[in-house]
Amino acid sequence: MAILNADGAEAAPVPHTSPTVLAGRAFGAIPPPALVLVGILSVQVGSAVAKQLFGEVGSFGTVALRLFFAAAVLMLFWRPSLRMDREAWTVVVGYGLVLGVMNLCFYLALERLPLGIAVTTEFLGPLAVALGGSRRWLDVLWALLAGSGVALLVEGRGGLDLVGLLFALAAGTCWGLYILLGAALGRRTTEGNGLAVGMAVAALVAVPFGVVDSGTALVQPWVLLAGLGVALLSSVVPYSLELEALRKIPPHVFGILMSLEPAVAALIGLVVLGESLHWSQWAAVLCVMAASAGATRGARPEA
Repeated sequence: MAILNADGAEAAPVPHTSPTVLAGRAFGAIPPPALVLVGILSVQVGSAVAKQLFGEVGSFGTVALRLFFAAAVLMLFWRPSLRMDREAWTVVVGYGLVLGVMNLCFYLALERLPLGIAVTTEFLGPLAVALGGSRRWLDVLWALLAGSGVALLVEGRGGLDLVGLLFALAAGTCWGLYILLGAALGRRTTEGNGLAVGMAVAALVAVPFGVVDSGTALVQPWVLLAGLGVALLSSVVPYSLELEALRKIPPHVFGILMSLEPAVAALIGLVVLGESLHWSQWAAVLCVMAASAGATRGARPEA
């Protein structure tokens, strides 16, 4: 039966709008820099929430919950096809393995270090990638500045755990590999299919560690709810926001904005966890941030 409007004419049908279309329109109304900043804030708040779970399920259990729920959400959303050629599967599996190990190492570092210090140390990985292929003399300055930041961390570390720093460096190494594999993932897969399957591989890496370490503590209702929150804050929301931002701004601008992450982590650690840093540690954070922004700004735009 036709629907008539007030003047007796047949009303136009109301188009059905899917949630993904509505989300796309909402994201489209937000400036790209704001998307990146909200994504950074989401990641660090998620890390702060995760750290508060350590007392109940430990770092392994927290990683298991994060990656399990992130994989579940992404697999349900994208419903990826498993029909991929050998090269694509190699990239996806490598991406997932690195993602899983990166998260395990980072949460082991977070268990031993303040959030701002763990993120700053881990950030050396992508900075090394940015500087790795450079032949510019100016990038030597950025490398020296980053090295000065590391020296300030080590010299003024006080009660900082050396094992925690090593885990953060291992996580940073994995982050660098993650960036390189992520680029290959974008070439070999479409939309979010590779990300979803890669996240599932990462979950397969982390979940056995969490089950062995935490056992039945993982299935407490409030723990499961908190784990879902960590997955949304640390993975699903920021990845979605960053993907949308990268559609609208050049990668080097995105990289400069991402250089704010160590400072945001330190501030979230202070406000949410009560982790205050020494002045030398703040100086180290600023050195790494400046080096990252400088190296990214000087990178050649992609063709």
